[in-house]
Amino acid sequence: MLSLEKLTAIRRDLHQIPELGFQEFKTQRYLLHFFEKLPANRFELKKWRTGLLVKIKGTNPSKIMGYRADIDGLPITEQTGYSFSSVHEGMMHACGHDLHMTIALAIAEHFIHNPISDDLLLLFQPAEEGPGGAQPMMESEEFKEWKPDFITALHIAPELPAGTIGTKPGLLFANTSELFIDLKGKGGHAAYPHTAKDMIVAASQLVGQFQTIISRNVDPLDSAVITVGKITGGTVQNIIAENARLEGTIRTLSVQSMGRVKERIEAIVKGLELAYDCEAHIDYGAMYHQVFNEAELTKEFMQFAESLPFVQFEKSKEAMTGEDFGYFLSEIPGFMFWLGAESPYGLHHSKLQPDENALETAVRTMIEYFLFKS
Repeated sequence: MLSLEKLTAIRRDLHQIPELGFQEFKTQRYLLHFFEKLPANRFELKKWRTGLLVKIKGTNPSKIMGYRADIDGLPITEQTGYSFSSVHEGMMHACGHDLHMTIALAIAEHFIHNPISDDLLLLFQPAEEGPGGAQPMMESEEFKEWKPDFITALHIAPELPAGTIGTKPGLLFANTSELFIDLKGKGGHAAYPHTAKDMIVAASQLVGQFQTIISRNVDPLDSAVITVGKITGGTVQNIIAENARLEGTIRTLSVQSMGRVKERIEAIVKGLELAYDCEAHIDYGAMYHQVFNEAELTKEFMQFAESLPFVQFEKSKEAMTGEDFGYFLSEIPGFMFWLGAESPYGLHHSKLQPDENALETAVRTMIEYFLFKS
């Protein structure tokens, strides 16, 4: 197994080159270079867009075990103060995908040098943060040829101590959908509002009305979130805005609630068009399927993790986080789990600083697990 020093060095290399979805060209080259140093007769490798599929050959395979790592970064300007900060301006590995890749590479390196009975498929999936790489990867001929019999993945959890592993059977991550709304009215002079159709006012009205969807249209025993994270509109302070754009996200614990929330958004936006005499267009962008862990495999993994002396296991609760790994689980038995990587700042924060000791815990756990399952 790779030393913590080596794991840390790989993570820091990858941390410096975050790239957006389907633009992970440097990242792919780094991954390819890693595999070029390993015995070529022990594995097969296929490129898929900016990602990779790597199948490590078993000695007497009866199944293919799958493990996925996401590889893209986020459009966030890094503020960690790291000596190894991102060299790509305005981009950062602020969701831990640099750790995810490092762990997958270490698993691959171990089993290439230490064969086990069954085949092991490592998926280095692009575009998890958007526009979504899991579903098109699953539809590819490369994936279909090597489709695993079960699949697993992890996600770092900054709120948990390093060395902690957590998961649960059933629903782990929410259904998610992006939300983009474009409003078009009529611009005009700030002193003559009666001659214009103000889209700043209209956009502000929408944000408030959306909150009533959660409080009055979703079962209180269910859970849902609508967050508008960005509003743009207008040009200068004394011109009434002709256009405005809202960008946000919808999260629900049930598929039914997602449908209900969207119905209400559409009804409210239609009412806004009448009330403000404007035009509106809704785009839901990327949608992510819920992460629903297969019960028996997950319970088995939970018992296995609890038995490891170097792991502190904690049963998880459902989270409103979104993850396109859910698409894999919609067709293939498997599970996702949280890996504690304690940080004072959370996921998608410009100062996220995961505890790198988590790398060793994850690699040791997954090596033991795949040995157990093979």
